[in-house]
Amino acid sequence: MLMTSGESAAQLIYGPNGFRVMRPGQHVLCAVTGAVIPLEELRYWSVKLQEPYASADIATRRSLGS
Repeated sequence: MLMTSGESAAQLIYGPNGFRVMRPGQHVLCAVTGAVIPLEELRYWSVKLQEPYASADIATRRSLGS
């Protein structure tokens, strides 16, 4: 997905059942890979670490410390 300069990253607070938008934006960046994750596609995050992940595999590897 190509981002234009007007599209900024959102700032979120991650909870166990969802997230709360603190600063509006179109996307977040994966904490491990830096990949752009559109908010409507965000499915994986860590409540403890307060960071988003691009896939279940990345989230699992992060939680295992790999």
